[in-house]
Amino acid sequence: MNPSKKNSSIRTPAVAGKFYPENPLELEKKVASHLGNLSNQKRKAIGVVSPHAGFIYSGDVVGAVYSQIEVPETVILLGPNHTGLGENISVMTEGTWSMPMGNISIDEVLATQLCKETSLAKPNSVAHQFEHSLETQLPFLQYLRKNFLIVPICLKKVDYSICKKLSKGIVNALEQTEKSALIIASSDMTHFESHKIAGEKDKKAIVKIKNRDAQGLDETVRQEQISMCGVNPVTVMLLCSEKMGAHKAELIEYKTSGEVNGDKSRVVGYAGVIVT
Repeated sequence: MNPSKKNSSIRTPAVAGKFYPENPLELEKKVASHLGNLSNQKRKAIGVVSPHAGFIYSGDVVGAVYSQIEVPETVILLGPNHTGLGENISVMTEGTWSMPMGNISIDEVLATQLCKETSLAKPNSVAHQFEHSLETQLPFLQYLRKNFLIVPICLKKVDYSICKKLSKGIVNALEQTEKSALIIASSDMTHFESHKIAGEKDKKAIVKIKNRDAQGLDETVRQEQISMCGVNPVTVMLLCSEKMGAHKAELIEYKTSGEVNGDKSRVVGYAGVIVT
């Protein structure tokens, strides 16, 4: 489904008041508390890995990443599909995302070009309606930059070969439109294992990310049965970044939910990475 009327393409928040405060002033304060001391020497990043849990759990990791980077005019958002709705690769190609801190428009030119570059990417807004993985990134971006455009891409579980084709489509779309963009891969790491086991498993995945080894990450997550929900988004981001001249991937922060709530028997892991 791709609504033909732009005024029907308004996405309302799915997790405001749940994952983060619904009140704009409260939300601004919350984001500021997670960003901490903003770096004066912000980096121009090609891509990042950022988690998407409730801010109380993953906010410090998200903030550690965004506090160090520039937010450009266009941001490509890659996230896992938790709802099962929509296409394998669902791109919202028009309209607006309504957020507590203001509306964010879609980069319709770039999003439409992506769907032209690869038939795997389908114009689809349904997949985004209740999905939280991209929405949770936006308050941090809005705090750091007033106006920017987004290309929201929601991925179901797909093979590495599909990730490779999508990454080629993204890079080609950027070249065809003569645009540059920050590519955000939204992902949590291990889900619902002990703090110790989560740390051990996630370390194996993080090594592959730091080495910018997209195929190695895909294989490691499968072989080690790491319940990293955004392995496809991170794989695509890494593949794009290599085509865009990346030379370094740096782990900025790693934590588990057990470090927040004290329950280390059943945690979720969160990693923040900057690719330059």
